[in-house]
Amino acid sequence: MSTTDDIFLASSGSLESMVAWLSAALRLRSLEDPDLKEGEYLFSADARTGEGEVVFVVEPNGYGSIDPEPEDVSAIDRYTAAVEVRLVSAKDEEAQAAEARAVFDELAAGRPEVAIVLSHNLSGLIAAYLPGAGVRTFPPDTTLDAPDVELWRGWVVC
Repeated sequence: MSTTDDIFLASSGSLESMVAWLSAALRLRSLEDPDLKEGEYLFSADARTGEGEVVFVVEPNGYGSIDPEPEDVSAIDRYTAAVEVRLVSAKDEEAQAAEARAVFDELAAGRPEVAIVLSHNLSGLIAAYLPGAGVRTFPPDTTLDAPDVELWRGWVVC
């Protein structure tokens, strides 16, 4: 399985404060890895939706763009942190997606002032939480990109 599920967070706080919150909220165990780059954090936790372990890589959002051209705008441009969610025990795309959704829902409920986006393979927009607007689950095949801006505008930080 070579798919990824990622959660993007928008907060005025530092990455370190986001890491501390994520660690406590998700009951994460810190892992050491000599290959981590500066600003990357590696964690694990028990799966929420079934048996197994989940690995999280938390890092600054390097996928968005500060000032994109209109045709290059993305739903994750204004998000400051990226969290890769990987289900270790099963090579099952649906199980990993369910786990990522459970983590997204837990984070949205636990810190209502933080905007959150859930994506699949860094292209599909699965769900978004925006303070004051709530949670929106998007139709299948909705992308993070400009062609679908009318679907996600109003549900993400722009």
